[in-house]
Amino acid sequence: QVQLVESGGGLVQPGGSLRLSCAASGSIASINAMGWYRQAPGKQRELVARIISGVSTNYADSVKGRFTISRDNAKNTVYLQMNSLKPEDTAAYYCNADLTYYTGSYFRTRDYWGQGTQVTVSS
Repeated sequence: QVQLVESGGGLVQPGGSLRLSCAASGSIASINAMGWYRQAPGKQRELVARIISGVSTNYADSVKGRFTISRDNAKNTVYLQMNSLKPEDTAAYYCNADLTYYTGSYFRTRDYWGQGTQVTVSS
């Protein structure tokens, strides 16, 4: 009933910028939080940035001052503006949404994940 679709990944040189987008669709009643996680080969998935109730944000220390998360409530879309990219930012980036949706019979709250988008920072 709910789908997250990501876009915006790609190959960029060190110091460059990328903007990721994630749109949530379906029988959504409300979105409590949306965020971005990343996973590099051989490493655990880690939080990059999260926006709660469309207002409060938190970031991994490694991206503070370089990445900005924002949300368009009307479009149920979250963005991640990534500037001053470094090779260590290379990873698969996953969108996450903690939301409430209508099953057709009742409302349910759960986490959803996108399919992931690859970001590669290399010269």
